[in-house]
Amino acid sequence: MNTASPFSFPVSPALAAKLARLGLARDTDLVLHLPLRWEDETRLTPIRDLLPGQTAQVQAVVREASVAYRPRRMLTVAVADAGGVLGIRFLNFYPSHLKLFQPGESFRFSGEVRGGFLGLEMVHPRFVKADDATPLPTQLTPVYPTTAGLGQATLRKLVARALAAPITDTLPAEWLAELGLPELEASIRLLHQPPPDCTLAELESRQHPAWQRLAFDELLAQQLSLATARRQRQRLCTAPLPAQQQLTTAFIHTLPFALTAAQARTWQEISADLAQPHPTRRLLQGDVGSGKTVVAALACLQAIENGFQAAFMAPTEILAEQHYRKLAPVLSALGVRCAWVSGSQRKSERTAAWQAIAAGGIDLAFGTHALFQEAGGFARLGLAVVDEQHRFGVGQRLALMQKGTEPHQLMMSATPIPRTLAMSFFADLDVSVIDELPPGRTPIVTKLVSSARRDDVLARVTAACLGGGQAYWVCPLIEESEKLQLQTAQDTYSSLVEQLPDLRIGLVHGRLKPDEKQAVMAAFQAHEIDLLVATTVIEVGVDVPNAALMVIEHAERMGLAQLHQLRGRVGRGSRESVCVLLYQTPVSELARARLKVIFELTDGFEIARQDLLLRGPGEFLGSRQSGLPMLRFADLERDVALLERARDYAQRCLKAHTGIAVRHVERWLGNRAGLSQT
Repeated sequence: MNTASPFSFPVSPALAAKLARLGLARDTDLVLHLPLRWEDETRLTPIRDLLPGQTAQVQAVVREASVAYRPRRMLTVAVADAGGVLGIRFLNFYPSHLKLFQPGESFRFSGEVRGGFLGLEMVHPRFVKADDATPLPTQLTPVYPTTAGLGQATLRKLVARALAAPITDTLPAEWLAELGLPELEASIRLLHQPPPDCTLAELESRQHPAWQRLAFDELLAQQLSLATARRQRQRLCTAPLPAQQQLTTAFIHTLPFALTAAQARTWQEISADLAQPHPTRRLLQGDVGSGKTVVAALACLQAIENGFQAAFMAPTEILAEQHYRKLAPVLSALGVRCAWVSGSQRKSERTAAWQAIAAGGIDLAFGTHALFQEAGGFARLGLAVVDEQHRFGVGQRLALMQKGTEPHQLMMSATPIPRTLAMSFFADLDVSVIDELPPGRTPIVTKLVSSARRDDVLARVTAACLGGGQAYWVCPLIEESEKLQLQTAQDTYSSLVEQLPDLRIGLVHGRLKPDEKQAVMAAFQAHEIDLLVATTVIEVGVDVPNAALMVIEHAERMGLAQLHQLRGRVGRGSRESVCVLLYQTPVSELARARLKVIFELTDGFEIARQDLLLRGPGEFLGSRQSGLPMLRFADLERDVALLERARDYAQRCLKAHTGIAVRHVERWLGNRAGLSQT
């Protein structure tokens, strides 16, 4: 055996490198590298029975072959069986092909049947030299996910070698009987080598019991990994932060409104968490404008009244500074010492802030990633709040954690997470949901408008601003892009200044210097600007109650979560609020589906569920920076029942069958098992 091979059989370093690109580094990986689809080469279809659009295999004899040059260079082959004639076309071919297809030679061709000018044809079919004596395959032919330089034939051979060894089942037979699932080995072998009586529809829809078995095993491995992470966290020790009800009560009394029932409930959940002697890891989620910031401020105050510091981290300077400017005056009046740390600050200011934080002279530090990228440290960090947590990678959050000794952590997201996704990818966290909006929020009317009616939109913006209101005009790009051909924020700003001379118009985007950006936002908040042209930098956190109209340019290019976030910037005052989605035709099917959802729905959780259906969990979570292995076989919408049962069996495993848990996670996650423990 080649000892350099990561498999139980010899594999060259070059081939091993190609396999590694597919995540295949051991026999088990090959065994679980299941087909994308299958081709039925177990039967032949007479040419006379072929139908356009059908995928079929025929056995036929070459009548003639020639190279045509119009309308383009191609190889045309006429083949026939006892009942009819079929045309074969190759648009890309080698001279050897012409030599191969000699009159009288017999071949099998597999592919999609098309209706051609001269009758039925196949274009670029798969073919093999064969005659009546050549046996047909006895199983469906698998087609595997692959990479450049790695052909299907090679993959099939490697998978077959990996399948030569018996596959042990990690789950007891009595569990399988309870679950109504087949054995693992039988399931895997069936999917790699399906018998001809398996219908392609059942296999490709993943409704076959063999698929269900693999989906359950994958979900169980995920649940075991996350539940283990939760248990390990609960064994860690940290300082408990019990409710003192001094600063927190005083802060609630300063609010010009009463907490909603949902805010009060989630605050009690977080408060109870903080009182525990192990680190809190809680996700606070709620729709745009539901009041998450107030609940997070209460959590910070509970840490502070126990003699600890708190950190409040946001993904952008605009949002971080807004949190600081909104909360610091109120909290300072209660005796809380606040500081803002930003990469845009003068070095002397930033150094002074860190010195005060390190000396314990600051109770609550607001900032962006500068809070964990710089060398400064906290004297006694008790709680870290991470706003818009999906914008931060696991590594970034962990860097902040290292600023303290296992501090409590509260993550917030205004991108609602569907229930199945929360059960699956956030099972190691406790989750609190603010599921109601404060009273008095003005409903937002959403309008879909073609860019051909841009003049009508300009008239509406003018009327709204001259009537005492304010408006946003959002553009997706900052500078010219030939690839996307979208109008830039600068160009839009220039044209709107020319078209709307009666309005005071400002421009803000991510490439402005921080002080310039802050000056524009301050002017808009002070109503010194009527219309703010902006990029999606305003997606989160900006709160201007007088702005009741938003125009989103090229809405067809944006994702659902982004559109919902942007729309939530209006509707914060008493004025009738409208969000106009300007779209450019033609619109793709996916974009059309997104626009339909955002037009019809206002509930952030239902929008998130639809977003999950359209994009899948990998894209929904964003940049795959969650650090969690994505599901390959399970579908969160289709397999809800399996997910719930996997969660129950994971607890059962960890309570009384730890050996089963270890073997199962090792098989399914391997060296990825630790990723979900961050």
